[in-house]
Amino acid sequence: MSQFFMHQKSELVSEAIEGTLLSHPHHTLSLLDVGPDIRVVVRNDWDKSKVALISGGGSGHEPAHVGFVGEGMLTAAVCGDIFASPSVDAVLSAIINVTGEKGCLLIVKNYTGDRLNFGLAAEKAKKLGFKVELVMVKDDIALPDNPQPRGIAGTALIHKIAGYAAAEGKSLEEVAAAANEAIAATASIGLAFSSCHVPGEQQDERVKAGESELGMGIHGEPGASTLKTQDSREIVALLAEKLAAGQDDGKIALLVNNLGGFSSLEMAVLTREALHSPLGKNVKLLIGPATLVSALDMKGFSLSTMRLTDYLQTALLAPVKVGGWQPAVEIQPLNTIKGEKVARRQQVTPSDNTQTAGVVKTVCRTLVALEEELNQLDARVGDGDTGSTFAAGAAKVLKALEAGTLPLNEPSLLLTLIGEELAVVMGGSSGVLMSIMFTAAGQKLEEGESLSQALSWGLDRMQHYGGAKLGHRTMIDALHPAFAALVAGKGVAGAASAAKEGADETAKMTSAQAGRSSYLNKESLNGVKDPGAYAVERVFSALAS
Repeated sequence: MSQFFMHQKSELVSEAIEGTLLSHPHHTLSLLDVGPDIRVVVRNDWDKSKVALISGGGSGHEPAHVGFVGEGMLTAAVCGDIFASPSVDAVLSAIINVTGEKGCLLIVKNYTGDRLNFGLAAEKAKKLGFKVELVMVKDDIALPDNPQPRGIAGTALIHKIAGYAAAEGKSLEEVAAAANEAIAATASIGLAFSSCHVPGEQQDERVKAGESELGMGIHGEPGASTLKTQDSREIVALLAEKLAAGQDDGKIALLVNNLGGFSSLEMAVLTREALHSPLGKNVKLLIGPATLVSALDMKGFSLSTMRLTDYLQTALLAPVKVGGWQPAVEIQPLNTIKGEKVARRQQVTPSDNTQTAGVVKTVCRTLVALEEELNQLDARVGDGDTGSTFAAGAAKVLKALEAGTLPLNEPSLLLTLIGEELAVVMGGSSGVLMSIMFTAAGQKLEEGESLSQALSWGLDRMQHYGGAKLGHRTMIDALHPAFAALVAGKGVAGAASAAKEGADETAKMTSAQAGRSSYLNKESLNGVKDPGAYAVERVFSALAS
């Protein structure tokens, strides 16, 4: 089965390039029309008055390289098929169409196909009378004994430095020198939890669950070693140590690069860990977290460092008009602003009540123990977090119970306090709904109503604000009959029986009128209990036993 979104593999790269050009924010890119088999993206505002910069390689590393074409960076990008070097003719076409009297610099990642094809194109262009120089990016330090280090995410930094030098009007020799200075100052290392999905090919599953591969190549090549961890702190500490080895205490730029498959949340954690590592104390400029040089959808990242000089720092900070670059920012200390904490509406004095303590403990421990089971059930009909949400609230209340801070002998205050705690610790709508129920119930108790009547009133308020009703396939389908049984004097055993019947009914409902389940079809819902109703069932069952 294909794991790639496309129409036809043969047209994938060309169609992707077209989509990129159509969405370019500055509208300064065009496709060079030199034949159907050649894909070269060029600046349409280029006047050949300065040194031209050309890079490229296999596609699948987006936004590299097309995303770096524009004012202040590349003049042209030559695009091969997925993970395949472009042809000599394609590179030569780029050279002869964008190169003026000041010449052209080719920026090449150190892979055999790119070295050979770009190198031969350079020699052919020289024979035609063009001034051409070539620099080779070899920033990967994952394989220290490799005589041919690979070019990976640090390539984007070289594009930026060379682009700045060219925009200044420097000569070809000076631009090449600036690029080589940047190459010598740059080091990168990557890590992945899994390889990438290549169109038409099976994914390599060599990395086992819970492990990670240090130095996996940006085409899915095997890395230097396998780590028995996916812990963010351990991994970043190891990579930071390797990047820091041999460096002095001078200031550096740090590029945090997504290889394609990490979420923004994970990339934020990664950035935090990198800046808190020993390497972080030397970071002057930060680029990212961002996807700059990817490996299709590889679940991985890379870190790149560049030892800064005044010139390199100025070059990295210079503005550009491209679609894929992430502006560098100067690192500032993390500041917090002292805020005024919302005061509790009521101040309470802790008190003891053995019977009440037993009820609270049973309810909370039951919900904590159900976390994984409820999450699995919710994954079938929701977003998979019901167990975690309920467990978080229960754990907070249980902690307060064990600390002896609850007013156990004052039921109205206890319910109000629980309502306040749940609103803070439980995420999403569930916490607010439960808070409404307990808060309203506490008010009714304070007014002299019985516990069962107070709970029923709290449920009524939950329905009023939440919008769900009996029969809408929510926890209300178990809470409503359970509370009704308590009001009718049937005791906890009767409430447990009623809650189970209500939860069982949700498994027969083929549509939901509230919550995430309302987006699902009947085939997805049939035979599956609502997670919230099931939680209510299990709580009352525990109380009745």
